[in-house]
Amino acid sequence: MNLVRELRSRAGLTQQDLAKAACTSQSTIAAYESGKKSPTLRTIENLAESLGLELAADFVPRMTREDRRSLAFHRAIADILKKNPDPIIYHARENLIRLMNVQPHAAGLFEQWNTWLDLPVAQLISKMLDPQLEAREMRQVSPFSGILSARERARLLHQFRKDYGR
Repeated sequence: MNLVRELRSRAGLTQQDLAKAACTSQSTIAAYESGKKSPTLRTIENLAESLGLELAADFVPRMTREDRRSLAFHRAIADILKKNPDPIIYHARENLIRLMNVQPHAAGLFEQWNTWLDLPVAQLISKMLDPQLEAREMRQVSPFSGILSARERARLLHQFRKDYGR
């Protein structure tokens, strides 16, 4: 997980926007996100503070390969959601109705998704991309199937395998 990318994504900012808020350069943010530079914990705290946020550390079990793959897909969905939220949320709601009929044992998770879909887009994306256990579980019953094209899914899987191996 890349904390700088996660912070920037949750804030809905470009690298340039984050750099400006933190009084640093876009190239520095890009280096942190690409792994060319490793920010200290204090640097991440400073980046968060520049956005009016506070870093809260927690210890959770390591993400499984499946968790990381699901998170990668949801990051791509979040990018699409930012650009055109209404049809994507409509599609997710339609999927939820179908999922509730097919998997009634997961009704509680689907109700939670229904609640999340009522949130402002930035908050919804923050929930979707949260590394905590609740969001990991929620991503396993995501209502966003069908948002990514077959080509987009294949590209993401190829990149995921490149980054994490088979």
